[in-house]
Amino acid sequence: MDTDALPSEAATLDTEPVSAYRSRLLEGMAHSVALKGYADTTVADIVREAGVSKRTFYECFATKKDCLIALYAAASHSGFKVLKAAIDPARDWKTQVEHAIGAYLACLASNPALLRTLFIEILSLGPEGLQVRRRMNQEMADFVAQVVHAGHPHTAQDEALARTMAMAVVGGINELVLQAIEDNRTADLRTLTGPCSALVRAVLATPH
Repeated sequence: MDTDALPSEAATLDTEPVSAYRSRLLEGMAHSVALKGYADTTVADIVREAGVSKRTFYECFATKKDCLIALYAAASHSGFKVLKAAIDPARDWKTQVEHAIGAYLACLASNPALLRTLFIEILSLGPEGLQVRRRMNQEMADFVAQVVHAGHPHTAQDEALARTMAMAVVGGINELVLQAIEDNRTADLRTLTGPCSALVRAVLATPH
């Protein structure tokens, strides 16, 4: 393992927090996988893009797989921020959902190379990859259910059912995105706004 710090890293080794190095490594992973894909990306590629040493990499991540899982979680949370920022409580929930889904899909489409890697490669990482994917999907499902229920009286049973159905909706949206990726239609992800919004309305709309 290379333990020689690069000059730029050595200058800040004692003052820059580990979290900053972690962020740089995630960016390094993102740049590398966008250029050559996850399978061909090495730790050497990641640290070169990040401008840090291999020693620093292994202080932050045990393996390349762990770094990809962390990148997946970070990218997912970035998408969630866009989704949440697009919500306007002054509008009815159906309009909110459509506007938010459009913003979310546009965010995904902004980096097609990374999008392909994250959506496809995460499925090949075994139990750890599946676990983080399920966790991110659950966060999105809980948020969708929260938007749908906002301002409406509902029982605990209604809420439990809505969370389950929201997870089914998120799974359906993910499959539509994955199909677009496989068909090389990532630039047109915004066209899925209508179908995805219709899916949410059909599954989650309840009379009030």
